[in-house]
Amino acid sequence: MRMSLALGLLVFFIAMPAWTQTAAPASSSSAPSSSHLHAPLLQTVIVTGVQPGPGLWKVSKGDHVMWVLGTLSPLPRHMQWRSTEVEDTLAHSQELLEPPSAELKLHAGFFTKLALLPSVYSARKNPGGESLQQVLPPEIYIRWEVAKQQYFGDDKSIEYWRPILVAMKLYQKALDKADLTNGGSVVGTVEKLAHKHNVTSTPIKYQVVVEHPRDAVETIKQTSLHDISCFNQTLDTVENDMDALTQRANAWSTGDIQTLRGFALNNRYESCVIAVVNADFAQQLGLHDLPERMAATWVAAAQSAMSRNTQTFAVLPMEQIMSPDGFLAQLKAKGYTVQSPEELDK
Repeated sequence: MRMSLALGLLVFFIAMPAWTQTAAPASSSSAPSSSHLHAPLLQTVIVTGVQPGPGLWKVSKGDHVMWVLGTLSPLPRHMQWRSTEVEDTLAHSQELLEPPSAELKLHAGFFTKLALLPSVYSARKNPGGESLQQVLPPEIYIRWEVAKQQYFGDDKSIEYWRPILVAMKLYQKALDKADLTNGGSVVGTVEKLAHKHNVTSTPIKYQVVVEHPRDAVETIKQTSLHDISCFNQTLDTVENDMDALTQRANAWSTGDIQTLRGFALNNRYESCVIAVVNADFAQQLGLHDLPERMAATWVAAAQSAMSRNTQTFAVLPMEQIMSPDGFLAQLKAKGYTVQSPEELDK
């Protein structure tokens, strides 16, 4: 599933009425000196131009087959993904399973939703109106001042935002500076190809119903949400991991599966989602087991599609393909044969 899911629900409440994606982490790490961000580093040259992307995974049972494309974020901003293998395989498939997503449904009327907006916008700020300098430990705030100068300049508008939202903004700024992007265009391209070849697209959505949205907003406003831990992890990513993220993005673009396997497929920033899912408000909204529910929803949809189609095509985040307990591993445990691109090339 997209790392977007749980934090997307969080952002719906504390950032804006529309929700988006990703991330947040668990433990702290040692703080580097304030000059760390300016240390000279040999940066990886980022891939540009037309690239094929990775090969496809094959899931089969009997004469029914599902081909799976793994997606990754971030990817090189100026890379153009073009895979003749994907288009040809998709053109001969009966159905496309879209990446799993969560759909938020509020049990509230129009005027109730409208009345929520002031609370939603106030929830983006720290409880009690405190500044980042007041809520962050001194050693983390020193690092933030360095990062802020590098990525935000003299902008003081976010000094009173909750750390988790500042972390999201900082991460996006770092991606922009590294010429990386969240990589959603790959999914969009696959969906366009499905439409071009008259292949049925099936959304895989798990609906999250919030019975009392006003109570949820108030809960979030009063909850720490592991903000500081996530903020610290994001600083670690920006300070230490951008080159590795670039190498990983290059490996996906060029189809280098062996190199991809050498990287952790979730980064420090993305791991923040674990902390968010386990937060007090997530328990109250019934989101504490959201990853398990999403997994069950997708696996059931994949089994159903494979039973009715000779050939199915699916798009999944790479971590759910490669992980020993990911979605494909769960299908394998149910008796399906799963083969990687390397195995198929032998």
